[in-house]
Amino acid sequence: MVSKFLPFIALGALFITSCDQADTVEITETRPVTTRDGVPKLFADQDTRFRDAKPDPFISELPAGWVKVPSTQFRDMNYKFGQSGKGEVYLSIAGGGPIENANRWMRQFGKPDLTQDQAAALEQTTMLGNPAYVVETEGRFGGGMGKQPQDDFALIGVIGAHDGRLITVKMLGPEAEVKAEKEKVLSWVSSLKERPSE
Repeated sequence: MVSKFLPFIALGALFITSCDQADTVEITETRPVTTRDGVPKLFADQDTRFRDAKPDPFISELPAGWVKVPSTQFRDMNYKFGQSGKGEVYLSIAGGGPIENANRWMRQFGKPDLTQDQAAALEQTTMLGNPAYVVETEGRFGGGMGKQPQDDFALIGVIGAHDGRLITVKMLGPEAEVKAEKEKVLSWVSSLKERPSE
């Protein structure tokens, strides 16, 4: 009878022995603390949530359906939108003139530069209290900056001057998604306000 239990007794003895001989492991790795380690801030505005990037240069309300993403070297305010995951809106403090920037956007879609008459006929809106041009085009977006060309894309851009700087807002993505967001982006542009100096 005892012989039936010998294998289990031996296994139990081996388990106890191995527990006694376990090595102690000391963990010495470290990592930088990130914003994910902090206590969640309820009802925080977008600047507080994304303070690890940099504060937005202008005050705005996040439009419904847009997701704020961290700013980059050339995108001072940066957003994603749309079901495809390809829609993007970003504000840049740029150089050059308004028509020069508009034509650069047109060329990205393989379109000719605007003539003086076409430039004069562009739709206008208000951005930061100043007149601004609205540029629209669609078709095959040529990509660039590491992006692949995309068919059936569209662009709505807004270009205006503010305090001696050129401010551009570029909405880019699948044509149907961009056109559905036109009123939203124009409303957002018109609502931008200067950030008070601290």
